[in-house]
Amino acid sequence: MAPCIPAPSRAAPRRPRVYAAAAVGDHRSMPIALPPLLRLPLTGLLLCANTLLHALPLLLLAAVKLALPWAAARRRLSRVLVWLAESWVSANSALLRALTPTRWRIEGVEGLSRDGWYLVLANHQSWVDIPVLQHVLNRRAPFLKFFLKQRLIWVPVLGLAWWALDFPFMRRYPRELLERRPQLRGRDLESTRRACAKFRWMPVSVTNFVEGTRLTDAKHANQDSPYRHLLRPRAGGVGFVLGAMGDSLRSLLDVTIAYPGGRPTMADLLSGRVEEIVVHVRERPIPRDLAGGDYENDPAFRQRLQDWLNGIWAEKDDVLAGLLAGAEGGAFAGNGAAPGVRRQGGQ
Repeated sequence: MAPCIPAPSRAAPRRPRVYAAAAVGDHRSMPIALPPLLRLPLTGLLLCANTLLHALPLLLLAAVKLALPWAAARRRLSRVLVWLAESWVSANSALLRALTPTRWRIEGVEGLSRDGWYLVLANHQSWVDIPVLQHVLNRRAPFLKFFLKQRLIWVPVLGLAWWALDFPFMRRYPRELLERRPQLRGRDLESTRRACAKFRWMPVSVTNFVEGTRLTDAKHANQDSPYRHLLRPRAGGVGFVLGAMGDSLRSLLDVTIAYPGGRPTMADLLSGRVEEIVVHVRERPIPRDLAGGDYENDPAFRQRLQDWLNGIWAEKDDVLAGLLAGAEGGAFAGNGAAPGVRRQGGQ
């Protein structure tokens, strides 16, 4: 399948913008002293104000973009929209650093480039995962774009902002409906291809939570998951992305998020009850035989992709155990698993 990125021109290529490990490693916020009962409403209010401050010009420019008849002008305006979104994320991160005492420990972002196309996979434990990913990767990698459920377009303010930023909205059809109406098969893949066409002129980080849902103890038990800290990965969403734009992607960013104090809620984060967040990022190559495959109609491709994800998830389980053990012991565990800990179950 032809890649989504256009062929390079004869002009000299731009030098990639690589961001060093600024604010990476161990760092703790020095928050403004606030009474505990005041921190949550004040932080929430300021984050909402920041969202409105950035969303209003973003939506105005999106309307202008929609009316422009020139593709080149629309692409330039898309860059302005992404700049606004990155500014929103940066301001959110600054507010959290200023108002909460959370300690951030980050590893693996030193060699990332804002000029590359990435597939980002992360474990999913809480809604807090989204601001964590944004905080860690914002302006180090291209702007994160998530494949969203169709109904999320109705979220006040944010739904329109996601639409303006060309986030792809997906409508998943139940198996029973597909059996009654087989003409609906392939609609998700077609939506992915349309999103790919919008991504081709601007670097992007396509983000997917392959577990499909947030981790809970009950879900872990119901799945009989072979991993200690993870649910089973699902290959469907990744298969659609690789089928539509696999040849375009620079690499995979394998992100492991650990909360040593337990899985937090957004209220925990905003009120300063999250003492520490540990994030490990590993850049991995995407196997050539997985680029441009047909997930729906090629069983061999589906099996290769699932085996690849299972292997990544087995390693991620060890990394997550190491991060949690390192946090308990006061040292950053890095790439390895906790000494003496064996993964229960298997593939």
